[in-house]
Amino acid sequence: MPTPMPDDWQRALVVAAHPDDIEYGLAAAVAVWTAAGKEVHYLLATRGEAGMEGVQPAEAGPLREEEERRSAAVVGVGEVEFLDHRDGTLVAGPELRRDLAAAIRRHRPELVLTGYFGPTWTPPGVSPAYVNSADHRALGQSVIDAVADAANEWIFPDLPEERWSGVQYIAVGELTDPPHEVDVSGTVELAVASLTEHRRYLELLSDEPVEQQARQVVDMSTLREDGGRRVGFRLFWG
Repeated sequence: MPTPMPDDWQRALVVAAHPDDIEYGLAAAVAVWTAAGKEVHYLLATRGEAGMEGVQPAEAGPLREEEERRSAAVVGVGEVEFLDHRDGTLVAGPELRRDLAAAIRRHRPELVLTGYFGPTWTPPGVSPAYVNSADHRALGQSVIDAVADAANEWIFPDLPEERWSGVQYIAVGELTDPPHEVDVSGTVELAVASLTEHRRYLELLSDEPVEQQARQVVDMSTLREDGGRRVGFRLFWG
């Protein structure tokens, strides 16, 4: 039986690879926390400039950044930072960890969150399976490692930011059998509205109305068999 997420924190940093990643489920939990007075910041490793078919990256990047900022505002997030890594080419390693560690030091969260980064989107035992994005896989492990890097004065000694050892928890989105959950029954409409802000992006994915696409995604990521609405996480100590 999943247990509620810990509540003994005030500032969270949500780290994602691309604009819209957070809105595919996690934003519903973010809306719960900001409504309760928590401070939540977003950190995007890329601008998602390679994610719009037929749209040149030079045009897509600024467009997707603007959509992400509007989307964040819907769920009460006012601070969104982009790291300028190239979309589609994230590599788990020192370069990415260094940039993430610096950002963690700047934002100084007690809770760091990132999305599911397992190898596939498909439940275990199902074959063929849908492969998770290379960027998601690279970012997730790097986020976990960067929390320790941010607290260590010697791993990246050239960083100007003061080290930060205040992360209490690392939360990773969990698709099946999550140990912890957030009840999001009161924030479903906000989550749908947040994803809807990625209008140009979603218009290229399907001929279905954007609002309908957004609702289907939020339903898929939050609706449980008992009719409840929850977002699941697996926790690690910071």
